[in-house]
Amino acid sequence: MTAPHSGVATPHGRRRTTRRFAVSLAVVGALVGTAVLSGCSQQRDENVYTVLNSSTDESFHSWDAATLSTCSAQLGVKIEQQSVPASQVMTKSLRMASSKSLPDIIQFDASEVPQFAEAGGLIPLKDAGVSSENVSKSIVDFGSYKGTWYGAARSVNTLALFYNKDILDKAGVQIPTTWDELRDAAKKLTSGKQYGLALSAGGAEDGVFQFLPFMWSNGGDEEKLDTENVAGALDYWKSLLSDGSLSKSTVNWTQADVNDQFMAGNAAMMVNGPWQLETLNKDKGLNYGIATIPVPKTGDTSVAPMGGAVLTVANTGDSAREKTAAKIINCMTSEKQELTYAINSGMVPANENAAKTWREKFPELSAISEQILTGRSRTGKVGDRWPTISLALQSAFQQALTGKSSSEAALNQAQQRATSGN
Repeated sequence: MTAPHSGVATPHGRRRTTRRFAVSLAVVGALVGTAVLSGCSQQRDENVYTVLNSSTDESFHSWDAATLSTCSAQLGVKIEQQSVPASQVMTKSLRMASSKSLPDIIQFDASEVPQFAEAGGLIPLKDAGVSSENVSKSIVDFGSYKGTWYGAARSVNTLALFYNKDILDKAGVQIPTTWDELRDAAKKLTSGKQYGLALSAGGAEDGVFQFLPFMWSNGGDEEKLDTENVAGALDYWKSLLSDGSLSKSTVNWTQADVNDQFMAGNAAMMVNGPWQLETLNKDKGLNYGIATIPVPKTGDTSVAPMGGAVLTVANTGDSAREKTAAKIINCMTSEKQELTYAINSGMVPANENAAKTWREKFPELSAISEQILTGRSRTGKVGDRWPTISLALQSAFQQALTGKSSSEAALNQAQQRATSGN
């Protein structure tokens, strides 16, 4: 398959979709709130603007550098890029807030926006002058908190079903579209050291991200985990394990591990995202295709999580700088810049005109763009409570998939944890 590059080759080397949530909302509020109240007015070079991001991969760092160089020339200001690992963006931002040295723009994983916004660390983008023209409501909502838009996406990603065309053809297996078809196909494709399917069910955010398409497509809801719909999705995962179609190691795998298994020929199919494309395409002998994630029954909608990073304007206490930061974001999210970024990264542009061009250029990735159309944000309904809910689900996976408890019991306990916050 020919496809765009993807710089997130080791989810995550830089994990665009997921993140561990190690920082409590109380800590965020205390550090950011103190900085905001005290003015955040440290001495700055008035003509130098800073963008803090997670572009530590060489390819992403250079792509972002090229974008910032273009925007710098266009706006007549100097823009510096500071890159730290994705897991450190929040903690780095907190340290900078406490020392009154917040950058002008922070690129957060979208799931982190509610925490920083609730603490008062971000400026509403429309107030600052960022445009949402040609951006769908779902993508605006993706970067919003309590109805206010704080994060502008350049691109978005999601999950899909990747399959080895040669293995499926040899076995006479059609691309599955329903859970029954996926289970049957996975059984037929499991032989020797080869499993029918690989997915991440590990006790971390990767596993939760991969569970959501099954939970949401089955009518489950993150606000109430102890329902038949959520248990049905977890039971479905358990059935794949009991069939032997999933490796028992799936409870420990990250999405990068899943991709490794697929590329090694140890899995005929996998659930994964476009950040793996660059790595997949390095193997010229790998003949793979991409389909939407199967649904419980024919006619159901496949609903997957929308992932990605968003650009935010930090509350520095300097309205003039904040408006210039907004102009930088407008440049970075322009149709031309988004299309270039998306072609490089394998992600889907947030700008609808750029996305249309992207789909025409890469029809083989249509399943990914289809999943985006029905995609949902993890924090859309629960906001800054998502980290607690995610941790509760992670614990439930480990209990249910290792046979320590039933799905129902594990999810009852998960709901109690999500409600209590412990």
